Amino acid sequence: MKCRAAAIAALLCTIFAGSNADARGPYGSISIGNWQGGAYTNDQTGSFSHCAAGARYASGVYFMVTIDGNGGWGLGFMHEQWTLTPGQAFPLTLTFDGQQPFNVHGIPIGDKVVRVPMPSNSALIAQFRKAKGMTAYTQGQLFQFSLDQTGQLLPILANCVAKVRQSGVASAGDFSVLPAAKAVAVAAPDSAPAKPDRLFDQKGTGFLVSTNGHLVTNAHVVQGCVGDIQGNPSGEAPAKLRLVSSDETNDLALLQVTGSFKDIAKIRDKAIQSGDTVVAIGYPFHGLLTSDFTVTTGIVSSLSGILNDTRFLQISAAVQPGNSGGPLLASSGDVVGVVAAKLNAIKFVRATGNIPENINFAIKTGALRDFLDNSVVPYQISDAKDELKTADIARNARAFTFLISCKAKAREKETAKNSG
Repeated sequence: MKCRAAAIAALLCTIFAGSNADARGPYGSISIGNWQGGAYTNDQTGSFSHCAAGARYASGVYFMVTIDGNGGWGLGFMHEQWTLTPGQAFPLTLTFDGQQPFNVHGIPIGDKVVRVPMPSNSALIAQFRKAKGMTAYTQGQLFQFSLDQTGQLLPILANCVAKVRQSGVASAGDFSVLPAAKAVAVAAPDSAPAKPDRLFDQKGTGFLVSTNGHLVTNAHVVQGCVGDIQGNPSGEAPAKLRLVSSDETNDLALLQVTGSFKDIAKIRDKAIQSGDTVVAIGYPFHGLLTSDFTVTTGIVSSLSGILNDTRFLQISAAVQPGNSGGPLLASSGDVVGVVAAKLNAIKFVRATGNIPENINFAIKTGALRDFLDNSVVPYQISDAKDELKTADIARNARAFTFLISCKAKAREKETAKNSG
């Protein structure tokens, strides 16, 4: 069946066919989530070309993923209102869930279609498979895509390629049905059944950074969460939070709660200095000590963390399990960091023989702002110079500081970072 004139069919057919050849298809079918596609052949030679699946977005952009007969993979984009110059490649920056961006190139293969060959980078593939969202930035324009079931999409496309190479397109069927895994040795009849994962209450802190309900916390606060993530300001009913993006490298996560908010945290524009006074707000040992948030004060002890890690501040403000992800505030009440950890005293004693006292860490606002920029989240900065009383800082923070909680697998607790 020759490709229809419909836009998605044209994209699926031409993305790997090149400018001098059309393609036929789809043969068989791929259907998973919003992705639709199948196998395609070169219209001139009849030989197998690629397997592809695409989805249409409200922006009018068609987005697709392809794997060719040699195992190379790529992305494709099309919009019926674009006017491109075929053959003129341009730089393109892709970011998945706010993680480290990847620089690739878009190659127009028509006036409305862009092909993006993707490198065989295992880190990139891993990010794509687990990503919930993707941004594409090029030539001053930013495009956003919510990703659906990409973890299953690449294996299904690979299954399509393998089946067509083995049996040809004449035997094409439903490629969405993956081959069953081979049977493994059966356990002895008297073996005890596997114990279900034990769940525990995981708690941390977060704070609002946008009027659209975006909250920042630590990645380890929501790591391993099973089911809903809940968030609520002190004394208010919990609301369901949506995980927008996560940066495990810098231990940051972005959540969103439904609603519009007037009171949000402002990020200080001026650099913090050693010796400056700071205030940590959070929910340590929530329910055991108090159901309200707690306030601790201290100073910036150092502008770097463990092993001179310049992404972190060392602070003397006391933090405990549950403080993770909370705002670290300057004397003006503006955010100067995200509380992240306290030094692991037991490991430190084993390594040095000395007992550490009140050594805690917060993520600097440079890493925070980069994370929010990559996640395309608006936020407010401040150059306020007035100093507030600690009580006033805490009162203002009450409106934008949230308790974050979820049920998490017990085995995750052993590896969860530090104070969360």
